[in-house]
Amino acid sequence: MSPSPKSVLVVANPAAGTHSREMAHEVARRIAGAGTPVELAVTERPGHARQLARAAGGPGGPAVLVCVGGDGTAHEIVTGLLAGREERRAALLVLPGGRGNSFYRELWSDRPWPAALEAALSAPHVRRVDLARIAETGELALLGASSGLAAQALTSVRDALGTGRRRYQTAVARTMIAFRPYRGRVSVDGVVVQSGATVSVLVGGGRRRGGQFMPLPCSVLDDGLLDICVAGAELPLRDMVRLARDGSHVGRDGVVYARGRRVVVERTDGEPLFFEHDGDLLYTGSARYTLDVVPRALPVLAP
Repeated sequence: MSPSPKSVLVVANPAAGTHSREMAHEVARRIAGAGTPVELAVTERPGHARQLARAAGGPGGPAVLVCVGGDGTAHEIVTGLLAGREERRAALLVLPGGRGNSFYRELWSDRPWPAALEAALSAPHVRRVDLARIAETGELALLGASSGLAAQALTSVRDALGTGRRRYQTAVARTMIAFRPYRGRVSVDGVVVQSGATVSVLVGGGRRRGGQFMPLPCSVLDDGLLDICVAGAELPLRDMVRLARDGSHVGRDGVVYARGRRVVVERTDGEPLFFEHDGDLLYTGSARYTLDVVPRALPVLAP
């Protein structure tokens, strides 16, 4: 239990969802109605949320930073928060203003956002969650990273029909038509856990991705470990996608599940590896990426 926040900054991304601008003003109104000083900042361009979060870590900054946006906006805010001094780091409250809202659901499940906001204001509880750092780029991942099918589907999301979670589902279905497994290798804390034909590798601290899939169902946000799920070619692709909706793919033939502090994901056929973190594709041309856990790095308001 922590005392009620003395001041709050709401960072809203109007491009993240269809009603985020209206929701942002309602969030600010409710916070002010609870007697807490609040400021609303609306992002104007990519990277703006990161700048706002970094500035919030300065002298006199807010005690709580509220994200009204999707997982991409939350990722920007996290990288901004962690760029500042730890002793001045605001606690983060993520509300569902985007399409997938995986991180919100990770913390608050399907609780409506007004109830989550009320709980965070009246009886705030700070939980320090793990992040992952990509060694080759220095970037941080909030939800996690992936290669293979999940990463390639991102190239089709912008052209896919529908909105929200349905849009990503359409992109996955489109990618499956021409998808072929790649030759890969995955090592966890120096031990090779999979080598050969690879459909997908998912690494992270959160259970959910894309708002509707649960590829890492055993994950705990603050256990100091990264969870890793590797799907080989033994499990039919359509079965893998179907089973991953509720985590029942774990334990099936061709699926390896592991935990560790350092994960190396490689492509061994000489081609670049499709690799993303928090929904952003990396275009480095590399065939290898290394992820290290950053334990208990991010203070968040949670139940």
